[in-house]
Amino acid sequence: MFSIHPLDRSQSSEIQQRIDNKTKPPGALGQLEALAHQLALITDTNRIELRQPTMLVFAADHGIAAENISIAPSSVTHQMVLNFVHGGAAINCFCQTTGMQLNVIDAGILEPIDFVSPILKSQRLGAGTQHFVHSSAMTLQQVSQGLYWGAEIARAHLAQGSNVIALGEMGIGNTSSASAIMAAVTQLPIEQCVGRGTGIDDDHLNKKIHLIEQALEKHKHSLETPEAILSTLGGFEIVQMVGAMLAIAEAGAVILVDGFIATSAALIAHKMFPASKDYMIFCHQSNEAGHKSMLEYLQASALLNLNLRLGEGTGASLAFPLLQAAASFYNDMASFESAGVTKV
Repeated sequence: MFSIHPLDRSQSSEIQQRIDNKTKPPGALGQLEALAHQLALITDTNRIELRQPTMLVFAADHGIAAENISIAPSSVTHQMVLNFVHGGAAINCFCQTTGMQLNVIDAGILEPIDFVSPILKSQRLGAGTQHFVHSSAMTLQQVSQGLYWGAEIARAHLAQGSNVIALGEMGIGNTSSASAIMAAVTQLPIEQCVGRGTGIDDDHLNKKIHLIEQALEKHKHSLETPEAILSTLGGFEIVQMVGAMLAIAEAGAVILVDGFIATSAALIAHKMFPASKDYMIFCHQSNEAGHKSMLEYLQASALLNLNLRLGEGTGASLAFPLLQAAASFYNDMASFESAGVTKV
């Protein structure tokens, strides 16, 4: 379904020389220099172009939410999707601030939205996943369909001229799915993978850990491939994010990875096609307990650490101005020679 090639790094030394010859001490712009280097490799070594930045927020419900291990019931997923559509959520505010086009995808919330909105697309794999402690979250056929639909919506925006696509999510219970995926992929202790999500207390946290332990034990012989992990433990929004990431990488465009749940999708995308990571920019380290370890497993550094734990793509939208700043200095900052400044 996908053909993903590693970044061509043959001009990497020239890119670094250009960065080092800007009117600044070497390395003085810190992470922005590494960011500019990556963006130049992805977009154009002569001039970084960031076109039509787009935010895709995938929403779905989870069977595990029936265990009441979140501070909110599953009905809040539907309510928040309505909030996105009506322009009242944090991601609406941040996309408006940063100039990103917001699109919301119903990947499988319990109750579909019963009206048409220009920013809402229905790609429903079902009315929420199954309870993954008792059975697989979804079928392999749903995994295949989810990868396809996620790829197709990303390709549609790429075809319209976007080369920067951010991925966010909404779904009560999805930190449980992301934590289970993390444990299955990384083989780290479950306690290191599971956090408080929306802010649960110790009793609910212990229950959440126990449920994920049960699921991993039940399905331990069914976690051999990325697709099997998605089928067994995943979410409808997570599988579609994976498909979108792979399509964006295939097109040689920029993937903006949001927080913990989006990074769990990145884990799977990387496991399927390791070269896909070349196109990923990890936008922030969230306040979810396992996210730091997840990023370390991927050998990735996040651009921001603001103690966010909201999801929705908020961290990715907040990070986008850093991409603009990196492009600006790479494209327009004077060199020592052009500015007549003695090189330090």
